[in-house]
Amino acid sequence: MGDLSKTFRVRDYDLDATLASGQAFRWQSLGQAWEGVIGGRWVRLCAAKDGIAAEVIKPVSDWSWLEEYLQLQVDLGQVLATFPDDEPMRNAVAALPGLRLLRQDYWECLASFILSATKQIVQIRQMVALLSERHGEPIASSGGDPAFAFPTIEAIASCSEKKLRECKLGFRAPNLLGAARDILDEKIDWRRLPTMATDEARGELTKLRGVGPKIADCVLLFAGGHHEVFPVDVWIERALQRLYFPKRRPSAKRLRKFADTHFGPYAGYAQQYLFHHARVHLKLK
Repeated sequence: MGDLSKTFRVRDYDLDATLASGQAFRWQSLGQAWEGVIGGRWVRLCAAKDGIAAEVIKPVSDWSWLEEYLQLQVDLGQVLATFPDDEPMRNAVAALPGLRLLRQDYWECLASFILSATKQIVQIRQMVALLSERHGEPIASSGGDPAFAFPTIEAIASCSEKKLRECKLGFRAPNLLGAARDILDEKIDWRRLPTMATDEARGELTKLRGVGPKIADCVLLFAGGHHEVFPVDVWIERALQRLYFPKRRPSAKRLRKFADTHFGPYAGYAQQYLFHHARVHLKLK
């Protein structure tokens, strides 16, 4: 036996900001709730008094999978205390109190960020949804649309490039297909990735077609829990330029060095605050 719902007591957790901030792409906002898929489970989440309320469709006796995904055990105050005490960082935290990092499945996170190249969040969500619908296993859900698990590595590897392009992946299709096949062919040490040190794991991931340092760093941060990693993309370059170097034009190398040294042991959290704040509040173009 198990339960169909549970309320987790947690303070300082902004569910809306966390699920909308471009780190995961399986969540849909419906009224006051968010509906999504974690592994093979459909789940509905909403903010509750003193915490987060979760509903599932099949009884659950062990909720550790959700606690891990939402990172409920993290002491956010402890994280924020490590941030640099400067105006851009203070403004981002003030605008987004309770923004968290999720801990995602390695394969789903890698595949999603391979698809993210040159796309905005809404488009990435559409690609991931279509890919899951066509190549993922159907799972029980509540009410409206059917839900689908994210396709396995094996399911993607057995696809043709044409089939993947039909999911509107464009030039990303061969990259995704190549990554899945290389993992199955043991071209990288996939099983050991979660236990590797940051530099070694980054080196393995960037052996995959279509995976550069930015995608690798997103996977390390959002799936691997390497909290010191600060992914740098066009958005973050613009944000760092505007917020920290308003009168200068530092090189990409200088910005990278600044990102690696300025933000402390939880630089990945700092990046997410700056990224979401710049995108939503500062309207950086």
